[in-house]
Amino acid sequence: MNYRKKKIRVGFTTGDINGIGIEIFLKVCRKKRLLDFFTPILFGSTKLCSYYKKILNLEINHIREVKNFKEIIDYKINVLNIWKEDIKFESIKINNPDSGKYPILSLKKAVKALKEGKIDVLVTAPVNKKYMNLKGFSFFGHTEYLQNVLEGESLMIMIHDILKIALVTNHLPLKKVTSELNIKKIIKSIKILHQSLIIDFSIEKPKIAVLGCNPHSSDNGLIGDEEKTKIKPAIDCLFQKQGWTVFGPYSSDSFFGNQVYRNFDAVLAMYHDQGLIPFKTLTFNHGVNFTAGLSHIRTSPDHGVAYDIAKKGIANENSFEEAIFSAIKIFKNRKEYMKLSSYRTSKSL
Repeated sequence: MNYRKKKIRVGFTTGDINGIGIEIFLKVCRKKRLLDFFTPILFGSTKLCSYYKKILNLEINHIREVKNFKEIIDYKINVLNIWKEDIKFESIKINNPDSGKYPILSLKKAVKALKEGKIDVLVTAPVNKKYMNLKGFSFFGHTEYLQNVLEGESLMIMIHDILKIALVTNHLPLKKVTSELNIKKIIKSIKILHQSLIIDFSIEKPKIAVLGCNPHSSDNGLIGDEEKTKIKPAIDCLFQKQGWTVFGPYSSDSFFGNQVYRNFDAVLAMYHDQGLIPFKTLTFNHGVNFTAGLSHIRTSPDHGVAYDIAKKGIANENSFEEAIFSAIKIFKNRKEYMKLSSYRTSKSL
């Protein structure tokens, strides 16, 4: 008898239906050899897939409509139709706010399935936050929404083999960053990052670098005081009291310019562009956005909707593929960690 291991079920959202989300999803899942490792489930519609197959001239014969999770099978692209209306996708053009409601539907259905254990991990395609907000989505992005509906404290981490960068603040105007920074928030971010490196990435004793906030990390107080009053006290608290290998604050320009990041398991940046500019410069089209600290696993590619190349068939699917296999690896690492923790607990009793 063939006792084949159950495959990991990976749920996918459509993202903006006028962006490159469905294109890169189809490009990855048409590689049948990859379906040896996971079972894909798209929360969208078969008509949407057919539309993109046609305009991109993609040869894919293993797309299958399913009505419920019992019908899902391996080695097929399983598609759950999640909207009732008959949509003519060719009539929904870029810059049409009406397209915002479909990624909202897809995301909410996918997250519900994730919480209920019907999928193991979630990979989200890029969205247009403006159009989603116009359709009543009150969160700025995926990270903020997931923080609200899943258990835990979220932390955005951009991940790649050579570099992992987490953010203390996410989607904030630059003028608000310093007022949002405080010792407690920085400590919390370091703790979530530290725990994620252990549980999600199997790094037993993580070494973390913390960046400053001001140019030249304030030049000893000449350019701001956030390093002295907020960042250094947070680092000292965890270094001295917990014994963690946390260092900084570093000036971000020389830190990346001199490749100091290679000496650390992860880096904590104070704000969005401070972390994402060097990350995308070094890893673009191969990096992954991971929402750490939550009860369930979600990843996404490191790029946006890319309207400028949408529907042209030239979108690069590498980051999307990396997002899938990163989610799978994190899922397995978490299971292994829980197994080892359970074993250690039983041995200590």
